Amino acid sequence: MVRACAGEKLSMKHASPVVIIGAGPYGLSIAAHLRAAGVEFRIFGSPMHTWLHRMPDGMLLKSDGFASNLSDPDSKFTLRHFCEATGTPYDHTKLPVSLDTFRSYGLEFQKRMVPTLEDKQLVRLRAASDGYEVELDDGTRLASREVILAVGITHFHYLPSLFAGAPDGLVSHASAHRDLERFRGGQVTVVGGGASAIDMATLLYEQGARVTLVARRPVRINDPPPAGERSWRERLFRPSSTIGPGWPSRVYANAPGLVHRLPRSVRERIVGRQIASPSAGWPMKARFAGRVAALEGYSVRDLQCSNGRVQLRLNGGGEARNHETEHVIAATGYRVDLRRLSFLADDLRSRIRCDTHGPALSADFESSLPGLYFVGVAAMGSFGPVMRFACGAEWTAQRLTRRIAREVSGARA
Repeated sequence: MVRACAGEKLSMKHASPVVIIGAGPYGLSIAAHLRAAGVEFRIFGSPMHTWLHRMPDGMLLKSDGFASNLSDPDSKFTLRHFCEATGTPYDHTKLPVSLDTFRSYGLEFQKRMVPTLEDKQLVRLRAASDGYEVELDDGTRLASREVILAVGITHFHYLPSLFAGAPDGLVSHASAHRDLERFRGGQVTVVGGGASAIDMATLLYEQGARVTLVARRPVRINDPPPAGERSWRERLFRPSSTIGPGWPSRVYANAPGLVHRLPRSVRERIVGRQIASPSAGWPMKARFAGRVAALEGYSVRDLQCSNGRVQLRLNGGGEARNHETEHVIAATGYRVDLRRLSFLADDLRSRIRCDTHGPALSADFESSLPGLYFVGVAAMGSFGPVMRFACGAEWTAQRLTRRIAREVSGARA
């Protein structure tokens, strides 16, 4: 296997054949599979960091219980197992999963399945003579032939340029808020129409804020699951899947390898449609409708800040209107952009071939640089929308473990 050659070879006493960066659902699931396969690895990161620090307390997962598992090879510790052990109410489809439950489940999964996790942060990834040089925030440097970047969504939050120049404290991204108590009694405007925007607006309202949602399109919230069993006709024509009902979702969820084989232009349309058509989970319907003020069909055209307040110029339906608020929370989602990964050395980043929605990856998640892999949302452009969800970790871990095991055994031979 041809390797990138740059820099000097590090002392092998600090080497590891495989390094995983990131300890969210993807990093932990891959580590659990590699451990079961007997592959030596090291994994670095804060467990469940995004879920613990970048999502608001009180949130409910959009995914059903059966679609909210981390993955170990024998499915010994699913969300259902955790809930049974802790006495937490659980149902495959009819009970929403709280963020607090999922956080606790992920942390317990890490303790049981990935006890060797090292809570250290990557500060620099460089090319080395036989792979890569990993530098951590405690000064440790080690060489590795295989590096798996499971960095999640934290690096990729998207703030439109219109908002980016606003003074600190007046405009923020939704990912900046875990505790919404600071907004109690205040006036907040949430911009966005997807699940995170609706969740954020609802939680702010329930926290006692005066909140308005501004969305370009009419708000869409999924209907609750039927009380009884679905008919055979419903199951046939609108089958369920881990990312939603319908045959397209079923294919995207169950066959990401097939999606990978589609032409790039087709994959881009699939991903683009998923991003452009957000909807909120069904538990929010009763909590949002008729309670949270919403300006639907409006876009923000201008933003001005003065005297500690924000003035928004909105356009919609052929009319313009002004809207004043104390704080704007942009629930504007995430966009994969490798320039946001500041730990990548410039010469390394410049040699990674990219498609529209992230790095161009092989069928085994390998980038154009041998031995460097991207998983999770960074792999969405290559494998489709399932990579935006925790449920995509199972297929990823299985596929990548087979590949890594071959590489490591080949290197030993």
